[in-house]
Amino acid sequence: MSQPHAPTSNKASSALGDRPQEIGYILVPGFALLSFASACEPFRAANQLAGRVLYRLRYFGEAEGRVVSSSGAEIPAEELPCGRGSLHTVFVCAGGEPNAWNRPAIHAALRRLARLGVRIGGISGGPYLMAAAGLLVDRAFTIHWEHAGATIEAFPQARLTRARYVADPDRLTCGGGVAPLDMAHTLIAERMGTAFARRVSDWFLHTAVSAADDPQRASTAERYGVHHPALLIVLETMEKTVEAPLGRQAMARLAAVSERHLDRLFLDKQGLSFSAQYRAIRLAHGRRLLRQSPLRIGEIATACGFSSAAHFSRSYRSHFGCSPSAER
Repeated sequence: MSQPHAPTSNKASSALGDRPQEIGYILVPGFALLSFASACEPFRAANQLAGRVLYRLRYFGEAEGRVVSSSGAEIPAEELPCGRGSLHTVFVCAGGEPNAWNRPAIHAALRRLARLGVRIGGISGGPYLMAAAGLLVDRAFTIHWEHAGATIEAFPQARLTRARYVADPDRLTCGGGVAPLDMAHTLIAERMGTAFARRVSDWFLHTAVSAADDPQRASTAERYGVHHPALLIVLETMEKTVEAPLGRQAMARLAAVSERHLDRLFLDKQGLSFSAQYRAIRLAHGRRLLRQSPLRIGEIATACGFSSAAHFSRSYRSHFGCSPSAER
């Protein structure tokens, strides 16, 4: 990334918050490097554009040393903080699979910092650790869409949303990827004003800043490559009803078409029957749960709308070429 132009005079910026704001990042091994960079680079850029230190960044691990990211890059880290010190906000950054996120030391550190008044945030899989630490009870939050199913299974009462990020006065959660750029824009604007935050985003060629509640994924039409209104209604409903699948008659009624016409739409547009498409969506959900959750195979079968573990296993082997236990 090229360096920004020399800082220009910004009286509004200098009048707001002269004291540097300290932001920490707790890195879980395998953290997503892009998500981490998107969450910290805007604050570094803000310092350079302002010509003074607005934000101090610190990096923490379970022990002092280097924490390895998803791509193999290593970030030098301090040991987890014992006290608040000057910390204003601390983000926990996690990637990979939820079955690797049982991190008691990090859970304890998050609870301790929250009690001390530090604003706690989670990036990508980080909100899962916040939930495990008990910091998201009765709170709306978000997480990377890939981990949504495992999060709901682990925390059935979770108020999970599919937003890009959720910003509360003392909690921040973000879906990861490039969404932290949107969140950082909001946080910088809160402190330094919208005009200054716009300069930071422009430096990263981030010209279209998304709103907090914008979707994380492409639309159903884009993901499936279809545009027929009835087919879109049915596909969206299929994704929402994996645990309790609806019958063909109910789906046809929702789409305001006949069952026969619904079958023709799937064969013509998707190259699959109604049943095969529904089963593929449910099995894909099962695959994510096998990889990401500690649920037993029988529990996963139920969560995917199969009548028994044996039925799930037969369907899984036929679809993916291996058994659920082999996948796990």
